[in-house]
Amino acid sequence: MQTESARLRIKTWICATVVVLSNVFGNFFLKRGMPPRLNGPLEYITVLFEPWVSLGVLLLILWLLSRMALLSWADLSYVLPVTSVGYVLVALVGKVLLHEQITGRRWAGILLIVAGVALVSGGTSPQTAKIHAGSAAP
Repeated sequence: MQTESARLRIKTWICATVVVLSNVFGNFFLKRGMPPRLNGPLEYITVLFEPWVSLGVLLLILWLLSRMALLSWADLSYVLPVTSVGYVLVALVGKVLLHEQITGRRWAGILLIVAGVALVSGGTSPQTAKIHAGSAAP
């Protein structure tokens, strides 16, 4: 039988994965579905009904809800660095699927993000200390 700590760690990694992937692919589908030029505010509303844009919006709604859930039990100082691995995936998706050019300087920044994620995720437990009922938050 797993301990509570092990279950929390698994739950956190699953939710963090959903946060990252829904963000990466939500933004990818938004970019894929957006026309090259929009001439006014009304066009921004009408483009929401394009299939790829709609899928992107739905994935970004999933991203927001799963991020809210993750932040409800995990430290902010843990969640933000760990989910920032999405920046790496966005660059890779842009390069591979959208054929974007990524400079050496951008790759260097991506490597710094990866190093930061490795430092943060290898540290302390992702759980925020439980607040006892009736006590005020710090």
